[in-house]
Amino acid sequence: FSYLANVDLSSNLFDGPLPLWSSNVSTLYLRDNLFSGPIPPNIGEAMPILTDLDISWNSLNGSIPLSMGNLQALMTLVISNNHLSGEIPQFWNKMPSLYIVDMSNNSLPGTIPRSLGSLMTLRFLVLSNNNLSGKIPTGNQFQTLIDPSIYQGNLALCGFPLTNECHDNNGTIPTGKGEDKDDEDGDDSELPWFFVSMGLGFIIGLWGVCGTLVIKKSWRYAYFRFVNKMKDRLLLAVALNVARLTRKV
Repeated sequence: FSYLANVDLSSNLFDGPLPLWSSNVSTLYLRDNLFSGPIPPNIGEAMPILTDLDISWNSLNGSIPLSMGNLQALMTLVISNNHLSGEIPQFWNKMPSLYIVDMSNNSLPGTIPRSLGSLMTLRFLVLSNNNLSGKIPTGNQFQTLIDPSIYQGNLALCGFPLTNECHDNNGTIPTGKGEDKDDEDGDDSELPWFFVSMGLGFIIGLWGVCGTLVIKKSWRYAYFRFVNKMKDRLLLAVALNVARLTRKV
């Protein structure tokens, strides 16, 4: 089968270890079978040009192999509905083309790697129904992945967009919308200071002008001469315009 590029054996009764195919295969669909055992640890080296991998709905166990981080062309990764365990690896920044990642319905423990947020092409992420814990990362691509169903079913997971608040030794740490509320409260407390500073600026500016005129006699005379001169010029301009309009009529 070395000439095969696309393999789809989905929805059969194949069992045994998950098979590896030739290095020419770019799409591999083995979902909904009876494959068991771990994902081959050398899958990243054996099938380096994979773009789509779907091995969901089997009985696979063990950890996600680190060699999977070598699949730099991978766009779709679906490993849901198995018995996978072990923490989610940190190799995601090596896979810049990922568009879909579904790891739901396994037994994956630990925290969600922040490196998942570096996948700027990632549009669909499903991590529900695992044993994940800790705070959901924020920033980067995570700010677009705000559907609670992405993370539900992980009882120890907390933070926006879930309703579970995160806690530490000092008490509750508001997350998500709670942070927005804190920002609003902060804006309200800063509002009076804005008006105070504006008033002080007006007083200082006014005193800077008027105080100088009061103290400096020569400046006061020069100022009033300037005002009178501008008044005369304005009156002259108005008179000329009125006369010009009268002649036209």
